[in-house]
Amino acid sequence: MPSDNPVSADNQQGRLSSQWIVGFADGEGCFSVSIFKNRTSKFGYQVFPEFVITQGAKSQAVLKDIQSFFGCGNIYENKRKDNHRESLYRYCVRSRKDLLETIIPFFEANHLRTAKRSDFKTFSMVVRMVENQQHMANSGLNRIRRLAGSMNRQKRRTREPSETTRSIRNINHVA
Repeated sequence: MPSDNPVSADNQQGRLSSQWIVGFADGEGCFSVSIFKNRTSKFGYQVFPEFVITQGAKSQAVLKDIQSFFGCGNIYENKRKDNHRESLYRYCVRSRKDLLETIIPFFEANHLRTAKRSDFKTFSMVVRMVENQQHMANSGLNRIRRLAGSMNRQKRRTREPSETTRSIRNINHVA
């Protein structure tokens, strides 16, 4: 018998309305743009936009439901080496096509309600700049660098690939 508890697994499909997704992304999601040194790129940098929602292992099922809702993205395990007892799982959408055709239109039609709204607007601007190849000129790359630096509490966005970012490329895909 299905539970009356809206957070239970039995009622999972009922929760996946557009507004539920927006609320979940407002609380647990992140729109980010990183810029990595890359010797094979024209200007020596790669622009790396991604939409991410992170959950602990016990709540991994909701990430699969969100992945199903959007029909794109991947789920990766991030084995923790800190004082937590479970791995983290990340639902990530990195494909520019998926960002432009699915994620950005969804959040343009279904507005975020927290400070993430501003990050989303900046994020969508940067993704479109990359789509229009503006990152291929120094002026465009510098503008993207400034925009990315204004997101998510003004974190530094240009860095050498670290062990963490190198391992992100090799992380196992979780079905």
